[in-house]
Amino acid sequence: MSNILSILFAPVFVILLHYFEFNLVVAFYLVVAVIFFIYMHYKKETLRDMLMPTIYLIALSIAYYYSSFSVVKFVPVTLSIIFFALFVDAALTKKHMILGFTRQFYKKELTEAEEAFVKNGDSYWAFITFINTLIQIFVIYYGDDLLWAFYTSIGWYILFFVSLLAQILYGKLYAVKMYYR
Repeated sequence: MSNILSILFAPVFVILLHYFEFNLVVAFYLVVAVIFFIYMHYKKETLRDMLMPTIYLIALSIAYYYSSFSVVKFVPVTLSIIFFALFVDAALTKKHMILGFTRQFYKKELTEAEEAFVKNGDSYWAFITFINTLIQIFVIYYGDDLLWAFYTSIGWYILFFVSLLAQILYGKLYAVKMYYR
């Protein structure tokens, strides 16, 4: 459910701004964020899972108080910075976050070479999330509201999909063979 909300966040916000005042739109979003926060709390989600609704609540509250669309635009950037920090931490501490994701979604047993390749994936994803953060900041300052809405809703998914595809192809065609030597 949080993925759907994050995809719809920017485009629906921009559309609603054409029909309603800024503070009314932000108030609506705050109500939705509070309901989602309560729902997540009721489900007894982990603190990590509660991070996104908390960021939305804080940023939307600040945006409402200052009547600032710029604050709203920085919500996706803040989330990108958090993901970047998580991947940098995983790469530096050898937590193998990507390996955990791979094991969760890829049901077949990984070979020793595949596992060695995937263990090194955190650095790659730290780089990708850094690029994503830079693109989002660029779009805030140099793009219009529609470009911001597009990139923060589905554009970054396209970036991540292409990056994942590149990582898989590189791994299958070259890197895994390197680990067999």
